[in-house]
Amino acid sequence: MRDAVIVEAVRTPIGKGKPNGALAHVHPVELLAHTLRTLVERSGVDPALIDDVIGGTVDQVGEQAMNTTRYAVLSAGFPETVPATTVDRQCGSSQQAVHFAAQGVISGAYDLVVACGVESMSRVPMWSNVPAGKDPFGPGVAERYPEGLVPQGISAELIAAKWSISRDRMDAFAVDSHRKAAAAWKNGLFADEVAPLEGVTRDECVRPGSTTEVLAGLKPAYYDPNFGERFPQIEWNVTAGNASPINDGASAVLITSSETAARLGLRPLARLHSFAVTGSDPLLMLTGVVPATEKVLRKASLSVDDIDLFEVNEAFSSVVLAWQQETGADLAKVNVHGGAIAIGHPLGASGTRLTTTLVHAMRARGARYALQTMCEAGGLANAMVLEGL
Repeated sequence: MRDAVIVEAVRTPIGKGKPNGALAHVHPVELLAHTLRTLVERSGVDPALIDDVIGGTVDQVGEQAMNTTRYAVLSAGFPETVPATTVDRQCGSSQQAVHFAAQGVISGAYDLVVACGVESMSRVPMWSNVPAGKDPFGPGVAERYPEGLVPQGISAELIAAKWSISRDRMDAFAVDSHRKAAAAWKNGLFADEVAPLEGVTRDECVRPGSTTEVLAGLKPAYYDPNFGERFPQIEWNVTAGNASPINDGASAVLITSSETAARLGLRPLARLHSFAVTGSDPLLMLTGVVPATEKVLRKASLSVDDIDLFEVNEAFSSVVLAWQQETGADLAKVNVHGGAIAIGHPLGASGTRLTTTLVHAMRARGARYALQTMCEAGGLANAMVLEGL
C-alpha cells in the first residue's frame, strides 16, 4: 500500500487581521501565492509535476471568492495545467485539505499534491459571506434546535462552565502560549517554516511580556445578558486575552509518496499516518476535538501516551484545557512552540499552519508520533497522526 509523506512545509508570518496589520496591504491571493512559490523553491520540484492544489478558505467572498486557490496557483507562476480547488470545513479547512491530499496520494490518484490555506481577515472580515438579515442555517436546523444555536464565544464559555475551567487557568494557559512562541522565535525554531513577505519577518501578535496580571484586567469578550439568562452557569471568563486573535496569513505543505520522494530526491519530514473527522454537539460546537482525538488514536492503534507532540488549535483556552482533561494528554507536549492565542488564527490557513509548525517541531525534537486536531464551527473536528521519519 502506498503511503503519504510531507516533504516541505512553509507559512507566512501571521499578521493582525486589522486594517493596520502588517499584512493588511497584501491581497489574499498573493498571500497564498507566496507560500506556493516558496514551497516549490525550497523543495526544488518542478511545479508542472503537481497533480492538484487543495486550499482552505473560510470566508469565500469578495477578494477570497471564485476559488482563491486557483488564482494563487496562477499568481505563483505555476503552469496553467496545474489544477486547484478551495474547500471549507470552517477553521479546519486547510487541515481537511491535508487529509484530502494525503488520501489522494495513498489511493494513487495523486503523485504530488499541495495542501494549503489562506485567510485575510483584515480585508475579508469574518462573516462577510453572510449578508445582514440572511439565515445561513435554514428552517430545518431552527426546528431541530428551537432555542437557537450560539456564537463560538458563547460555546467557549459553556465549555469553561461544563469543565469547571477557571479564568485563572485560562489566562495562565494563554500566557504560556505567548511565552513558548516568543522562545521559539528567540531560539530560531521558526526559521525553517516562515517565509518572510514584503519586509514582514515575524508573527505580529506574539507578546513576550504578557502576564496573568495584565490578562486579569481584561473584560469578558462575549458578555450578553440574554445568553446569561439562558445559560446561568456561564461565568463570563473568556476574554480577548485567552482567545485567539483575528489574523492574516497563509501556509502550505507539499505531499507525495515515499516512492515518489525518493525518485525526485525529496527529503520526507513526516509520514501522514492516520486521519479522522467527526461531528459533535453544534451548541457546544468546539468539543469535537475530544472524540476526534479518540477516533484517530483508535485508527492508528496508538494510545495518548504514545504521542510525543500535540498541536491542538487554540481557538480558546477553554477548548484545549477541556480537551486535556478528557484525554489526559500531558500539557507539556501540547503546542510546544506556542499556539493560535499567540501566533494567530487566520481561519483558512490555520490547519496547514499547525501542520507546518508541527512537522518542524517533530524534526527538531526527534518525535516519533505527533497528533494534530482542530475544533470547527458547527460542531466538527479534524484529527490526524503524523509519524516522524
